Amino acid sequence: MEKGCAQVYTGDGKGKTTAALGLLLRAVGAGCRVYFAQFMKDGASAEIGLLRARFPEVTVAIHGSGRFVCGKPDPEEVRRAREGLAALRVALQSGRYDVIVADEANTAAAAGLFSAAELTALMALRPPTVELVLTGRQAHPEVLAQADLVTEMVCRKHYHKIGLCARKGIEF
Repeated sequence: MEKGCAQVYTGDGKGKTTAALGLLLRAVGAGCRVYFAQFMKDGASAEIGLLRARFPEVTVAIHGSGRFVCGKPDPEEVRRAREGLAALRVALQSGRYDVIVADEANTAAAAGLFSAAELTALMALRPPTVELVLTGRQAHPEVLAQADLVTEMVCRKHYHKIGLCARKGIEF
């Protein structure tokens, strides 16, 4: 890739991970080497199985348990997230990847699994030819300032409010 950028998909609306996965699919189709790291989630959603089964050129790393983080985070969640952040540093500096997705990294920082300063330090390590995508709610203002592209998903209406639960193939 000639010029990489830092992208952030944030906001309270649906579609942040889906947008990142769409970009990942486009990158793979163009012959790019992709690293997909997921924080907080447990890797049980349908897209993770598909990536592992049909896209061997995508490295998938899961750094969460899928448990909801509220209040002070569980030490195990912190450990997983910090290991994930260290793995992202290695991936960014390895020269092996053209596109790196850090799914739910913003949410992990907002939940206190690591700091926003650590996330912006990671962004600063991005080589100029690597595309870095950070997803998740509550992106820190410093993360937004450092990004080249920021897309905010805004929820105007959601079917969860009328009692429709998460559906396999749509939400997970």
